[in-house]
Amino acid sequence: MSVFADLVGQEAVVDQLRAAAAAAARVQAGQDEGSGAMTHAWLFTGPPGSGRSNAAKAFAAALQCATGEGCGRCEGCRQVMAGAHPDVALIVPEGLSISVRDARRIILRSAHAPTRGRWQVTLIEDADRLTDDASNALLKALEEPPASSVLLLSAPSAEDLLPTIRSRCRRARLRTPPADDVARVLVERDGVDPAMAAFAARAAQGHIGRAKRLATDEEARRERRDVLALPRSLQGVGSALGAAADLVDAAKDEAARLTSGRDAAEKESLSTALGVGATGRGVTGGRAGAGALKELEKTQKSRGTRTQRDALDRALVDLAAFYRDVLQHQLQTGAALVHSDLGEQSATIARATTAASTLRRIDAVLACREALDANVAPLLAVEAMALALRTG
Repeated sequence: MSVFADLVGQEAVVDQLRAAAAAAARVQAGQDEGSGAMTHAWLFTGPPGSGRSNAAKAFAAALQCATGEGCGRCEGCRQVMAGAHPDVALIVPEGLSISVRDARRIILRSAHAPTRGRWQVTLIEDADRLTDDASNALLKALEEPPASSVLLLSAPSAEDLLPTIRSRCRRARLRTPPADDVARVLVERDGVDPAMAAFAARAAQGHIGRAKRLATDEEARRERRDVLALPRSLQGVGSALGAAADLVDAAKDEAARLTSGRDAAEKESLSTALGVGATGRGVTGGRAGAGALKELEKTQKSRGTRTQRDALDRALVDLAAFYRDVLQHQLQTGAALVHSDLGEQSATIARATTAASTLRRIDAVLACREALDANVAPLLAVEAMALALRTG
């Protein structure tokens, strides 16, 4: 199966990447001096869940493929897709930003000659988290790329990166895949019941990973129901503030559930490596060991904060879609509801409010997302949103 098989509804991008991989193979074989289809820097953009990181990874596999096509069967393809290829580095930011120190490490690695593959490929997920200093450091690698180096950046939009970065990258633009295509993949690839797949694809709004989780995890479905119960609980100031606190606490709980196991394993592994509790020659000194543990705790705290905000953002996306459904009822557009299982609830609110007030509520949810992006304290941002939703 081709490495591009899981890119749902992205036919144009797949064609672009196939052509580039084929051109890269010809360059490596000395059959031409270069092709306009291939370049050393790429920027994959698209909304959350569109598969931009998967597209970049599939392209990395195609570049290392023995056939130059991304066959999915050769050793190069299998190693890249498994995350085990020595000449493909996947950089996933652990915290809220990618520092200049991290960028310098990336540059140093990308300058190495490939050891087994055709190219030295570096894939940076969430490149929009690059700080300005990190972006400026990375710019040098884009301006003077080593002959066999390929840098793949992934971000929601080109505007999330500095103009000097995006101007030096070839663009691969992904779109939100249609719900029917997402449902089909859930059925064919993951064995999900068709009715459940259709529900999850609509509720996830084209986010393939979220759709799979909704389809296969009852806890994820419960969390969604709890979030979408918020509009009914906004009866007064006290209830609005309480609902805001519950929403933030739920995001904290989800983040803790997702990170606690990994945090504990990392701490145990580091403690073992440092010889904590051991004595004798070769055991790391107390001061050095304490410094390493402190650095790990700092990284884990940053990762936890990011995971919490990601969970909160998913909740806000669901909430904005609910009010969109309310607006659909009010305008009688006939468009399909995102949360069709809650159609009666959104219809009840639609009858009791106006389209103008619904638009103001959608704006309040979007403003909350922007506030969180600007590092406003989550509880303050969500409380302000809840009060705005109550008054409309």
